[in-house]
Amino acid sequence: MINDLKTIMKIQGISSREGKIAAKLKEMIEPYVDEASIDPLGSVIALKKGKGKNKKKIMFCAHMDEIGFIVTYIQDNGLVRVSPVGGINYVAAAYNTVKFEGGATGIIVPEGRVEPKDIAPDKFYIDLGVSKKSEAERKVKVGEGCAVVSDCVKLYGKKYVGRPFDDRIGCYVMIEAAKKLKETKDDIYFVFSVQEEVGCRGSHAASFTVRPDIGIAFDVTPSGDVVNASTNQTVKLGGGAAIKVKDSSVMCDQKLVSSLMELAKENKIPYQTEVLTYGGTDTCSMQTVAGGSRAGCISIPVRFCHSQSEMIDMGDVEACIDLAVAACAAQL
Repeated sequence: MINDLKTIMKIQGISSREGKIAAKLKEMIEPYVDEASIDPLGSVIALKKGKGKNKKKIMFCAHMDEIGFIVTYIQDNGLVRVSPVGGINYVAAAYNTVKFEGGATGIIVPEGRVEPKDIAPDKFYIDLGVSKKSEAERKVKVGEGCAVVSDCVKLYGKKYVGRPFDDRIGCYVMIEAAKKLKETKDDIYFVFSVQEEVGCRGSHAASFTVRPDIGIAFDVTPSGDVVNASTNQTVKLGGGAAIKVKDSSVMCDQKLVSSLMELAKENKIPYQTEVLTYGGTDTCSMQTVAGGSRAGCISIPVRFCHSQSEMIDMGDVEACIDLAVAACAAQL
């Protein structure tokens, strides 16, 4: 299982550049579904057909894209200027190795001594180790994407650290849930969406295609068990699957929230309640596209989100997998 997770963690795929990770995810889920395809925007849509009468369409969704950078111009001295793709934490990104789509590597650094209050995208550049524009242009080009180098390292117990757990861990949950599903009553769609980090665009388009009755996203949520955590975030690592009630983009369907909590209790699956006053996930687009759907989210707690050292607890991941499987067999 961990080898599968490491495989999808190490394939780069910033928003709008998800082709390689989409191909791998499609390959990994195909043995466990009846059909799988890639839509025009690049999202993977896989279907496991239900055997029941009066079937519902249940859409599980996790985004495969990651945050990163795109080259905007190259200076005469060979330093590369980039613009952000998604919500970059520049303090966390500083002095890390980045890898470009074409294979070049460099270091993202700030201009001199930049105070935290002064941090802005135009104060950072990538150093390729060259001294001329012509040398840099042989390595990278304007419009090319890059991201901080990925990793996945085991810590104590069931904890792992690396990137991009946001949201390859959600993709992993769906693949493992698909493996465990036998015959299902309803049609179960597994959507690996693109461009979530820049506005939930992939799930928006995929929801128009699927037209789900019920939509459940799998994404990460900030863990509150850190120093000076936000007072409104009680989710913690090791506390189980985090069943979302709301965030700044969505008010989850309360019947669905209650059903997921009851399922967790009945199946002795550890869970916790997520009430978030900021952020958003693909849940919002599934809820409002076309005729709308009853939508919710099962979140995986993560410390240090949008850094190169995101941390998860595999116990929480296992709880999310079990809850997904239980949801497929329930009357939601």
